Amino acid sequence: MVLIALFAQGQATLRVSQFNLENGVAIKGYDPVAYFAEHKAIKGQKEFSIVLDGVTYYFSSAANKETFIKHPMNYEPQYGGWCAYAMGETSEKVEVDPETFKIVNGKLYLFYNGLFNNTLPKWNKAEVNLKMKADKNWNAIYK
Repeated sequence: MVLIALFAQGQATLRVSQFNLENGVAIKGYDPVAYFAEHKAIKGQKEFSIVLDGVTYYFSSAANKETFIKHPMNYEPQYGGWCAYAMGETSEKVEVDPETFKIVNGKLYLFYNGLFNNTLPKWNKAEVNLKMKADKNWNAIYK
């Protein structure tokens, strides 16, 4: 039992150290379920929050929170919430604009969009190759 608890604690510590968090909160406080249900980025509220393995998520409604609790892996952003394009292109953890996103095959991808550089169009031009590289790069980082 102690080994299981230590493993779980280690996993939570790894998630917190590798995920894109702002004061422990994922996606800069945006509701991960809303991307799928509403097809847009919606700010969550602290009153509808949960902590999953050390990572806090905010939701815009109690219903979205309950949906997430049932199947969290269906809604968590890919690559720990870091920019998908940067993860594929350079294996770097780059901040994102939570309002610049794409859902591909039921997975949420977030992108950097600022300073005259929106990485989503770059991702779209080479998505298959970049996704393959990003998956490989993230697996090397998050182990």
